[in-house]
Amino acid sequence: MPRGDKSKYTDKEKRQAEHIEEGYENRGIPEKEAERRAWATVNAVHGGGEKPGGGGYGKEENHEPMRKGGKNSHRGRSS
Repeated sequence: MPRGDKSKYTDKEKRQAEHIEEGYENRGIPEKEAERRAWATVNAVHGGGEKPGGGGYGKEENHEPMRKGGKNSHRGRSS
């Protein structure tokens, strides 16, 4: 499988990556960087993918990477 090939990802992982990428682009991140960050997040959440026989199959998803992005956005200002 060539580097960057996304054919082995599930439909759910592809949808999540697209949604995450759109969020980054809305914040002004360049398209290529947004795509890179989105797939890095999906890999962190799914442990590299949920394929039968794969390393992430049957394990719970780690949603912490998805929450991490907004961690400081709701704190408010310190005067």
